[in-house]
Amino acid sequence: MTGPRGRGPAADPPPLKSFGLVLHRDGHWTHEGQPVTHGRLRAAFDRSVRFLPREGVYVVQLGRFRGQIDVEETGFFVRSFDAATGEVVLSDGSREPIDVGSLRTASADGALLCAVKRDTVAGGLPARFFQAAQAQLLDAVEDGPRGPSLRLDRRLAPLPPL
Repeated sequence: MTGPRGRGPAADPPPLKSFGLVLHRDGHWTHEGQPVTHGRLRAAFDRSVRFLPREGVYVVQLGRFRGQIDVEETGFFVRSFDAATGEVVLSDGSREPIDVGSLRTASADGALLCAVKRDTVAGGLPARFFQAAQAQLLDAVEDGPRGPSLRLDRRLAPLPPL
């Protein structure tokens, strides 16, 4: 088999390896220890995070470039929560229904985490709530018949022990 335009054998993509890009627990990026300060580049990194289930790694994919990243805690972050729809908006720009049963607190600092991208890997991947999104979620908590519950439109979803 030949590669593009008949230029010799088709090659497998090079193996993935970390190239010094780190996504930190608080959502900021560094490259080789230096903060990534360019706003549009940070936003592009946020939108381009992917998890590769077969390899078990997170990558950023910008056009044809795909590089493995180091993730301190989570590869995705909850930017906002909409109680009326029951959806979270993630750092990659996607929206999905919240999995209330997956809510838990981070051991490092007590921030809320939930499972997302459940179609990517069994049980989903962790996503960390930014403070504003966590406040939006907490504003929707009510006392329900079975204890603290999350008001999602017209229904109450019991919260797991946090």
